[in-house]
Amino acid sequence: MAQSNPGSQPEPTLDVITIGRSSVDLYGQQIGSRLEDIGSFAKSVGGCPANIAIGTARLGLKSALITRVGDEQMGRFIIEQSAREGVETKGIKTDKDRLTALVLLAVEAEGVSPMIFYRSDCADMALDEGDIDEDFIKSSRAVLVSGTHFSRPNTEAAQRKAIRLAKANGRKVIFDIDYRPNLWGLAGHAEGFERYVKSDRVSSKMKETLPDCDLIVGTEEEILIASGADDVLGALKEIRRLSPATIVLKRGAMGCIVYDGPISDNLEDGIVGDGFPIEVFNVLGAGDAFMSGLLRGWLKDEPLKTCATWANACGAFAVSRLLCSPEYPTWAELDFFLKNGSKHRALRKDEAINHIHWASTRKGDIPLLMALAIDHRSQLTAVCDELSIDYKQIVAFKRLAVEAASRVADGRTGYGMLIDERFGRDAFFDAAKKDFTWIGRPVELPGSKPLRFEFSQDIGSQLVEWPLDHCIKCLCFYHPDDPTELKKEQQEKLRTLFEAARKVGRELLVEIISSKNGPLTDDTVSTALEELYALGIKPDWWKLEPQASTGAWKKIDAVIAKNDPWCRGIVLLGLEAPADELVKGFEATLAAPSVKGFAVGRTIFADAARGWLSGKLSDEEAIADMAGRFKQLTEAWLKTRGLN
Repeated sequence: MAQSNPGSQPEPTLDVITIGRSSVDLYGQQIGSRLEDIGSFAKSVGGCPANIAIGTARLGLKSALITRVGDEQMGRFIIEQSAREGVETKGIKTDKDRLTALVLLAVEAEGVSPMIFYRSDCADMALDEGDIDEDFIKSSRAVLVSGTHFSRPNTEAAQRKAIRLAKANGRKVIFDIDYRPNLWGLAGHAEGFERYVKSDRVSSKMKETLPDCDLIVGTEEEILIASGADDVLGALKEIRRLSPATIVLKRGAMGCIVYDGPISDNLEDGIVGDGFPIEVFNVLGAGDAFMSGLLRGWLKDEPLKTCATWANACGAFAVSRLLCSPEYPTWAELDFFLKNGSKHRALRKDEAINHIHWASTRKGDIPLLMALAIDHRSQLTAVCDELSIDYKQIVAFKRLAVEAASRVADGRTGYGMLIDERFGRDAFFDAAKKDFTWIGRPVELPGSKPLRFEFSQDIGSQLVEWPLDHCIKCLCFYHPDDPTELKKEQQEKLRTLFEAARKVGRELLVEIISSKNGPLTDDTVSTALEELYALGIKPDWWKLEPQASTGAWKKIDAVIAKNDPWCRGIVLLGLEAPADELVKGFEATLAAPSVKGFAVGRTIFADAARGWLSGKLSDEEAIADMAGRFKQLTEAWLKTRGLN
């Protein structure tokens, strides 16, 4: 498929640029409900080209998107989320006069998903020729145009300019027919799910496009509209008459057929990829996932059967999950599925696959984490009780701690904070403005054993209110030699928390302190982690106390590597140890590459807290004291890693 570039043009830096629709999809979270009855929605990037840009980026291609979004929060969400997914966003233009498109959707029954498009004079339909830059088009091996953007003169002109530039520079042209009748004014607002309305006007626009294409992809209904024919076989023959392109016919649960030559009288006479029998949960966005898998193969010169197999597999993931782009597989996830399959027809219920999906789509890599922990509650209330002062003072003190940590971080990556909800709500608001790499917040009832959650045992309902980037932290006093009933109760509590964290999409840090329950040997903590992994608990982070030897750290590291190579790592806790003892502990962790940093509290803030709460230190003095101690620890950590 691939061709060398004409002349002396530089090699493209992108694999594909997608052009056209971008929207914010609001998916009803109550399954089996009419759209009229939906009570809450999940937000994601949507629109065929935007979905494909994200889907291909997740599969390892270098993708970009050309579209327009509004100059408002939803437009910025599309830009920011696309960037987080690895999509080149310089082709996304901000339209100051129009709003970003919205789509409301529901899963009413299997294969029935009513939707409403809010696209009246929306930003992406204002795309015009001026938004198509020749150098940008030349920077990609292929451009993908989509059917909806042939529905208006200005958007049609933009796509046809992109096609001309692509062909003039030896680039490939991909056509996703993407037919939505009501976006052509052929169905009412309530018929967003309608797949086919015959229209000579639409067919004429599509047929003008076909001769310029190298790859044409559509469902049976889309093949019909693109050709103007009344039956699928006749449609394929008409498309072949107009275009030598590879044609891919999507057939839903039946997979697809690829036609790379003459069209015979037998519809089945084509290249068929492997199929994947799965439960159909939601068909919306499945075609965009399919296209993403197809392009991962097609743009990498894989055999067409392989391309079709990957496309079918990606489509299977999409129809088994609720949302569009957030549910598309990463390459690691797809590769695991192709090699291992799944015992579940509903892929969303496969824990192994879901864990890879979660871990491989988390926000950014965090190879270094140095956090000031100010989530302590009982220790600070004890000081207030001793001094006979109001607990409200703790609220103000925690805000000082945020300022101290911020001064040390100074906008650099790798710094974070642990803050509690009971006294730290104002501190959270402050921290949100400081651009910390990581923010965690506890859920455990301080000192509880067996483990209890602080505000309610219905933990899931609490987590929904949290910002998406706040990490759940849970301390559990756990020892492998604990009585059987205690261990079972705590294990069940941690498993419940893990499931809730995954359900609501929040990262989880599990803190294990064993030394309070029994002797700490070289095997204690590694055995504790092994027991929790055996229950399917795979937190994003572990927070562990200093170990007795490098041998203990090596065993911990080995347990994590065996059970969860996707784990972000370990942070070291302090237990109010003197700074010089902590520094020695830092050096011992060099035996365990999984240790990424520390989250220390009382070693940093204890003296400042007592001094400030008693009125002996001013705000600035308390801040300076905490900042100095935090800086000392961060510099010591960086020194052990050769990073300063």
